[in-house]
Amino acid sequence: MLNKHEQKVLKDIKETLYMKKTISFIDIFIKKHSNKELAHSLVFDELYNILNDAKSYVDGYLKERKKRGEIKDEKQALKSIAGNSFSQALIYIFLKNKEIESIRNDIFITSKLSQVPSFKEISLINVDGQTQKPDCDIVIYSLNEDNTLKKCMILSLKTSLRERAGQTYKWKLLMEIASSENPLKEKYNIEYKPDKIPLVAFATVNFYNEINNPQHRGMFKFFDKSFIAKNIDSDFIDKMSTLPKFVNEVL
Repeated sequence: MLNKHEQKVLKDIKETLYMKKTISFIDIFIKKHSNKELAHSLVFDELYNILNDAKSYVDGYLKERKKRGEIKDEKQALKSIAGNSFSQALIYIFLKNKEIESIRNDIFITSKLSQVPSFKEISLINVDGQTQKPDCDIVIYSLNEDNTLKKCMILSLKTSLRERAGQTYKWKLLMEIASSENPLKEKYNIEYKPDKIPLVAFATVNFYNEINNPQHRGMFKFFDKSFIAKNIDSDFIDKMSTLPKFVNEVL
């Protein structure tokens, strides 16, 4: 069962204008399947198609905004909406899975990092007096009975691997160095002493079919888990539909 805050998050996503067609496609996919529990999981793998199918609606939405003088650059706005749509759609599907109890009641999801207890302590690494923070779009976390942080997973989302993809795994490598005994910690004056070490994961919709690029394939090996929101089978990245099972097991 969702709490009041989670119910509000679902409502807000549904009411976001550029999300309306995306949410409609998600709901239609679930409704047309007789096995609703399975459909709630499989729809994660349909995000690539759903976001593509919703693009014409988003294009029309942006054209109207440009006519009203609310935006100047449609391409830049579309790029921003593409990233936000992936994040919001993922949160929406995650909460719908939690609603049917496919995800444990003590596991939560948010794009607002301030909502995660002790997040600064587990995510900021001090390098010679300067802090390094992860490339983080979503945090999935579990709570103890007293609402303190139990475990958490930092999730970086990318619609394309062309930009900033390397930033995510570089922080993961830094975390590995900072949380183990090695000479690099002293050399670079690295400090990192969190009560809990977060998992670091990566997810993409692979709009530009980049995952088979050897450099990108190698990048996925650095994460605790990598997901693709597309219905394809691969030996180096997992379908997004495995997310509910994974978080139930590790968090």
